[in-house]
Amino acid sequence: MFGIRFIKSQPTVHLMQFRRGRIVREGAGVAFHYFSPTSTMVAVPVASQDAGFMLELPTADFQGVTVQGEVTYRVGQPQRIAAMMDFSVKPDGKTYVSDDPQRLRERVVMQVNVIIRQAVQALELKQALVSSSMIARAAQQQLAAQPEIQALGLEVLGVSIVAIKPTPDIARALEAEARESHLKAADDAIYQRRMAAVRNERAIREHELATEIGLEENRKQLVASQIENARALADAEADRVRAVMEAFEKADTRVVQALASAGMQPGQLIAQAFGGIAEKAERIGQLNVSPDLLRTLMAAPPSAARN
Repeated sequence: MFGIRFIKSQPTVHLMQFRRGRIVREGAGVAFHYFSPTSTMVAVPVASQDAGFMLELPTADFQGVTVQGEVTYRVGQPQRIAAMMDFSVKPDGKTYVSDDPQRLRERVVMQVNVIIRQAVQALELKQALVSSSMIARAAQQQLAAQPEIQALGLEVLGVSIVAIKPTPDIARALEAEARESHLKAADDAIYQRRMAAVRNERAIREHELATEIGLEENRKQLVASQIENARALADAEADRVRAVMEAFEKADTRVVQALASAGMQPGQLIAQAFGGIAEKAERIGQLNVSPDLLRTLMAAPPSAARN
């Protein structure tokens, strides 16, 4: 009535009343009456907002990738953005006069696109596919430092990259390459395991051979020692026999015969005596043996005769 209106804002909306180009009243979640013919109402959302993006970008090695992510921001200084963009509302207090509030999202996403494009183009394909976290952190820091973002009074709450994907053909090629790499790694593991088994078997055989060689050397040393001992015994026995024979050669024959007769039985002595007579038969003209002597010889015990 008479141009007097009532307006109320939510706690997430910073409401400002302008009169003659100056702010006369402002705040978040305020409610008041105003005279519409002389007032301009500006409503700036200060709640956090999410803006998604999906980019088709080339990498440093000229391979195409798709980058999908999201940026979260909020208006930290409503007065700045109200001075640069039109957030004024119609008399209903709900509808914006211009499309600047929608264009704010586009401007933020555009800045993010430029930063992410530069980051992806500096990496080769394989590096880019595994660098989503690094690119997101770099994008958040660089976006917050952009002059346009600061001039609009925006606060960058976060930049996240959901996925970086290659084209379908490149994805299949990478899968084939990874599969071949895994198969090669498995083959290498089997080869290494077999080589380790061969080395262990070789070590066992070498140890067994060394043991057998050691035993053979011990046996050879034992046989050589036995042969040396036998040779020493034989030499000693030969020396002993040689000494005996030399002693016999130097001794008188009658002394030797006397020594040989020691311990003989009477019959043996008589037989020896007859042997001596027989050796000198050519010198004996006639030998008389009495019957008593013959009976005595014939009556000698068999054992004595054998001895």
